[in-house]
Amino acid sequence: MSDAPAAGIVIVDKPSGWTSHQVVGRMRRLAGTRKVGHAGTLDPMATGVLVVGLNRATRLLGHLAGHDKTYEATIRLGQATFTDDAEGEVISETPAPEVDRDLLNREVATLTGDILQTPSTVSAIKVDGQRAYARARRGETVELAARPVTVTSFRVVDIRSARTRTVPVTDVDVVVDCSTGTYIRSLARDLGQALGVGGHLTALRRTRVGPFGVSEALPPGELDAPTGPLPVLSPGEAAARAFPTLALSASEAAAVRHGRPLPLPVETLTALLFEGELYALYEPGERGSALPAAVFVS
Repeated sequence: MSDAPAAGIVIVDKPSGWTSHQVVGRMRRLAGTRKVGHAGTLDPMATGVLVVGLNRATRLLGHLAGHDKTYEATIRLGQATFTDDAEGEVISETPAPEVDRDLLNREVATLTGDILQTPSTVSAIKVDGQRAYARARRGETVELAARPVTVTSFRVVDIRSARTRTVPVTDVDVVVDCSTGTYIRSLARDLGQALGVGGHLTALRRTRVGPFGVSEALPPGELDAPTGPLPVLSPGEAAARAFPTLALSASEAAAVRHGRPLPLPVETLTALLFEGELYALYEPGERGSALPAAVFVS
């Protein structure tokens, strides 16, 4: 895969058991460059869309990470865990052989819309300069502040009874559309608490980040045994899908190269292209001006 373009975006279907950092490491080898990053960590247990940037396209990643996302997940009701997912030890159990569907739907509704969500204590959020999960796993008490997130849609698609070695439980398959910063395992925890039986996440798959879907992603097997060139989107292609775009004149392109404000009708973060090449992302300024948020040419 050494023929990959010098810069661009690759959509990867992250395998279960891999960390996002491991995917970055493998992509460095496949793309033949050290400058590789990703837009939004997925836990090792999770699978699905990981947006990876190569070379100067890594500067796009922070902006792409802010897009909304879609997840498919399975929530187990009847057990709470230390990590709010299946990788942590069970800390409480309440038999939940079946769940009233109307009650479930009511509690799901309370977790939909603009809500305040407390992240898991084993999240990657920094507390006094240290990751919360590192402090929690040392046995320290970690208190994270609730933060506003938006759950656009929280849909129950299947409910089924199951049994663990100790208690009967109910597994609930859901699809969630949400803003960046939303923790699906926190939704699982909060749903279980609201129903009085505890809950945690047993499966998670991210199927979309903004305009990028899992159907176009590099399959997991290609990370181990590539069969062709990397499916790289140029920075211009990726930006045109993720943001509103404006085509620049030659004189405007020259101004952008110097990072100058422009009198452009920009109402939100906008990709500026010259002859199909991504020159910059500009954002609204004062009195009708547009200001550079990121410049990709010099």
